[in-house]
Amino acid sequence: MKQFLVTVCAFVLWAEALFAQTFPDYQELYVNDFAALLSAEQESDLRSMLAEIRTERGIEFTVVTIGSISDYGHNGEIEPFATGLFNYWGVGDADRNDGIMMLIARYDRDMRIEVGSGYGSSLDGPMKAIIEDEILPYFRDDEYGEGILNGAQEVVYELVGSYPGEYDATVTEKAVNRALGFLRWIGNWIWLIAAPFLYFPIRAFRHWQRHRPRICPVEGSKMQMLGEDWDDDHLKPGQVTEEEIKSIDYDVWQCPTCDNVTIEAYRSWFSRYGACRSCGFRTVQGETTIVTPATTSSTGKKRIDYNCHHCQDTWTGWRTIPMKSESSSSSSSGSSFGGGSSSGGGASGSW
Repeated sequence: MKQFLVTVCAFVLWAEALFAQTFPDYQELYVNDFAALLSAEQESDLRSMLAEIRTERGIEFTVVTIGSISDYGHNGEIEPFATGLFNYWGVGDADRNDGIMMLIARYDRDMRIEVGSGYGSSLDGPMKAIIEDEILPYFRDDEYGEGILNGAQEVVYELVGSYPGEYDATVTEKAVNRALGFLRWIGNWIWLIAAPFLYFPIRAFRHWQRHRPRICPVEGSKMQMLGEDWDDDHLKPGQVTEEEIKSIDYDVWQCPTCDNVTIEAYRSWFSRYGACRSCGFRTVQGETTIVTPATTSSTGKKRIDYNCHHCQDTWTGWRTIPMKSESSSSSSSGSSFGGGSSSGGGASGSW
């Protein structure tokens, strides 16, 4: 019996270790984009914004993106995970507890802005409004980088009453910046209003271009464009697949007199598919995984897994992520967080 109990206890301890919740270690103080949601330019802009608020106001604000909280052994809500990660890193000043963490779990489609315990519940409502109004509309369109930048900017304003770059600006300078921002906003609205009126002429031109009469090059008769149900008979299997995944659309013109056939291809403007190394059709999709994030002392690595939807060929490519420059690392005030903590304040959102 004693041996049995020892075995059971050992199994329980092993199971707890196996399924224990862990947290990622940070690579730097400002941006830890483990899910690769930001372009290099966006990451640089965000890092500058967060370094500035730390330098100007002493507030530690960090942004973290991950694939899923389940990657770290957590299967519950995002709130306790965010609080645990915040405290594990020690974001914010240890005395003021004024740190801020924006956490995005891409594949869970959840995010949270966790705040230090020094704020109490005063920021819960404002953070919720920023998430709902300034971030999630971008996320729903898969524009993660824009949503993160826009949200971080609004969080900075909520914290200190100034937008990034305006800490020492006069009231007049701030008013001018607001006016310029308003004009840009008006310009965007003008474009949105005008776009529908431009859409129809452009669409009409494309329709005319694709349906204008074709003359048979063999004997000069007027050709006929076959319908979708019939043109597949003249397409290769790979071309049929391209049409199915909407990477390329094909028009098939046939001469009613001599049966001469002409095939014209129209590539999709926004297709995410590339050409396959084996069959040559635009039926390849790649999924990127950050294996080793880049730091200021070493390059990183990312893996791209390719899959062809036509010939089913699969292969893996590796890319080197450039080493971060010293200017993108932590500021001179230190390379570690200040030891702050959170008691669970903040807000969450899903998309």
